Amino acid sequence: MASLYKNHGFWYVSTYVNGKRLTKSLQTKERKTAYALMPSVLSRLIDKSTHLNNDISFKELTDIFLNSNPHWSKNTRLLYERVLNNYNNGDALPENPTSRAIYIRHINCCWNWGLKHGLIDNANKLSGDTIGEARDRVFNKNELETLFLSVKCSNFNRFIHFAYYTGARSSEIRSLRRENIKDEYLITHGKSGKRMVKLNEQAIQVLKGQGSLWNYSKDFISHKFKKECRKLNIRDARFHDLRRTFGYNLIKQGMSIYKVSKLLGHSSVITTEKHYAPLMATDIEEFVL
Repeated sequence: MASLYKNHGFWYVSTYVNGKRLTKSLQTKERKTAYALMPSVLSRLIDKSTHLNNDISFKELTDIFLNSNPHWSKNTRLLYERVLNNYNNGDALPENPTSRAIYIRHINCCWNWGLKHGLIDNANKLSGDTIGEARDRVFNKNELETLFLSVKCSNFNRFIHFAYYTGARSSEIRSLRRENIKDEYLITHGKSGKRMVKLNEQAIQVLKGQGSLWNYSKDFISHKFKKECRKLNIRDARFHDLRRTFGYNLIKQGMSIYKVSKLLGHSSVITTEKHYAPLMATDIEEFVL
């Protein structure tokens, strides 16, 4: 992975290509300027080191690609590493349509990057769906009540309540800190970066009863939630379905999709419409032509 470091007051960029360490002075003492210059200097450094070798393998291209994107978030980097490493190891693409689309999209992104930077002449991009099937699972009233009443671990039970009452993502709740909790909202950091999450009275009460905040890993939440749902005979359930149910129920109650979009932290109301319009089609009242 590329990195920045200081030497005699000046900033340098460093990366590894094919096992060889490459460094270049950014000729500035200002951190902000260094970060702004880093992507273009790094690109030229890699291009020069590879001498535009258009015969490199996809494995070599992968190594360069992963080392040349220093501004990725931790989760983005881990996803790219997992997908590309699995592909280079010869693993089959996932059978699940959505997971398969994610793999194809990330693999092709690496090919496109290689073409853009002149590292390859031809890209063996994968064909197929790059979007995947939108999941439309929501919990009905009985399923929600069963979850709220029957999950025995009180700490995890409150985590489930809080997720539903706020519509927040798992990552946003897991990164929560006491200093980020205000009277009627909280400041979180998740998939969409920093955002404010509205707290209703139900969510506020959950926090009042919570001694220490949750320190769960992503995998723990996913596995624990599915295990609890299987015990309660709630089928095809994922933790993120709580967030979808939150938005769905608000729209059913008459809240405008614009307000729901804001509560969910979507970048655009178009995103909200894309996810919720198919769900609402089944709730249209009877009509006669």
